[in-house]
Amino acid sequence: MEKHELFELTLRLSNYNKEAFENFHRCRATGKQGDFYSEVKPFADKVKECRDKWEPEAVLWTIKNKPKNLYPMQIKNTAENIEMVSVRAYFPESSLKKFNSHIQSIDFVLSRLLDELNLSDSHGNN
Repeated sequence: MEKHELFELTLRLSNYNKEAFENFHRCRATGKQGDFYSEVKPFADKVKECRDKWEPEAVLWTIKNKPKNLYPMQIKNTAENIEMVSVRAYFPESSLKKFNSHIQSIDFVLSRLLDELNLSDSHGNN
């Protein structure tokens, strides 16, 4: 996979993370769960599809490039967390503190990876 493809997948996951955050707070405000077949499943499926492409490539990239303060285990945890929040985003009874913590953790890792991919571009690395 080309580095620009990894960048695009990472950016897409970052956008899904923001969408999950918005969905969660909308569901909490209304107190209503999202409809499983029209909202939850379609969103979770597109997140999973992207995550499944992203995770192995992001792990390989971090092993090969050894970016500072970004490790393969963080990539794996982020992949698990984003899949989990993609579903929990539609359930207002989910813990606000835990949900926000997962969102922030996902955002941190994805932002770090995007920064590192941009940095390696400017230095001509793969």
